[in-house]
Amino acid sequence: MWMSADQTRDWSPQTKAVLRRAGWRPGRSVPTGTWESILHERGSFVAHEAARRFLSEFGGLVTYGWPADSITTSSAIRFEPLGAAWQDERFARASREAGEPLYPVGTADEGAGFLGITENGALHLIRDRVQPLATSTDRALDRLVAAQATRSDLWTPGAPAAGHAFWTRLDTVETGADAGPRWPPETDRVLRAGGWVPGRAIPTETWESILLQTGEFEIHDAAQRFLAEFGAVGVPYRAPWDSMPWMQFSLDPLLAIWDGEIIDDLAEQAGVELYPIGMRDRGNQHLAMAEDGAVYAGMDSVWLLAATPDEALQRLTSRIQPTASC
Repeated sequence: MWMSADQTRDWSPQTKAVLRRAGWRPGRSVPTGTWESILHERGSFVAHEAARRFLSEFGGLVTYGWPADSITTSSAIRFEPLGAAWQDERFARASREAGEPLYPVGTADEGAGFLGITENGALHLIRDRVQPLATSTDRALDRLVAAQATRSDLWTPGAPAAGHAFWTRLDTVETGADAGPRWPPETDRVLRAGGWVPGRAIPTETWESILLQTGEFEIHDAAQRFLAEFGAVGVPYRAPWDSMPWMQFSLDPLLAIWDGEIIDDLAEQAGVELYPIGMRDRGNQHLAMAEDGAVYAGMDSVWLLAATPDEALQRLTSRIQPTASC
């Protein structure tokens, strides 16, 4: 049974405290259309109602809370389904093993494991095998929170995350007709490998709702148009760092979910209103857009990255390792 009232939850006080620190509140409800659209274009995932209910209540939350420590940060549970993009074959195998369709609802164990949910609301941890966590959602959350705090055998310390599909896609995508008139061929190739296609238009409602609730960010037209075309596109980090031809970046506005004061400070320094559109350099620089489409970068201080969105994309896809092999 799915119960959303706080007093009827079948979870421990510890789980309640962790989820509240992460931003959960009784009655929390966010739209899930953005995640559904992106996962469908990157693997033909089809959401079922249990997944929608779960993500509507918990989607976008990260359970390390604040203040964080080395254990809870490294073992954080991220209720962010986009980590499963291009992992549809893995989920198909996991669904066969579980005997029921699993829809991605998050990641665990520093990205080495995925969380999937069945149509009856049972959460499963997906690593080298599929492990049901509990028969009810609340009990599964209890188990995840307890595992996070104690580094239980649910986790595999130091287990590597699966290789990102970007690097495989980079070898297969072809430069399109936009290269040249709009931007250089390499920018076109990198963006396509990262998930962009001409004419892309995804709903932005999920990001808008979460950021309005947590950071009181109100989206403007320029940011909405940009995120509809380029949201969730990026270049993932790859070790070792000197094998990276481009600086890591992710056009995910939820990376600023708890950084409202930082974005406000950057906006004050820039003298313009800014809306977060992502981060780069492994979280060391926020990316934010002004109402005129100009893109700024910074953390403690701010600078103009580019005057237009397309120029910003060219800057983000400029090589930092000219001789590195892709």
